[in-house]
Amino acid sequence: SKARLFEQAGALFERSAGLPRTVVSASLAAREKLGSTGLGQGIAIPHGRIKGLATATGAFIRLVAPIPFEAPDGKPVQQLFVLLVPEHATEEHLQLLSELAQMFSQRTFRDQLASAASPEDLIRLFRAWEAA
Repeated sequence: SKARLFEQAGALFERSAGLPRTVVSASLAAREKLGSTGLGQGIAIPHGRIKGLATATGAFIRLVAPIPFEAPDGKPVQQLFVLLVPEHATEEHLQLLSELAQMFSQRTFRDQLASAASPEDLIRLFRAWEAA
């Protein structure tokens, strides 16, 4: 479920960035209440603003089993990029969302993410897209 996903994302950012898991999951859930962050094609970009966060941070998550996400095409979501931005980083927030949407709009990129064998492969894919 989305709620479980947001809890797990909170735990991930708590371990990796020292952010309180409840703050992360609450921010993601609050944004999702405004409207689904599902893009379609099995992709979602849940995002939230975090008070006190110095710089944007994110994580790519590939689920074992897809979950319902109220995406425009009705398809469940299996690949997500969770984006957290500083509370007042409006321009940066919009720019990052735009770049992520462009990445995920490319079928080849989505397919490569789905078949990546390791975290290192995923990092290489994101870096290669940024460099292009």
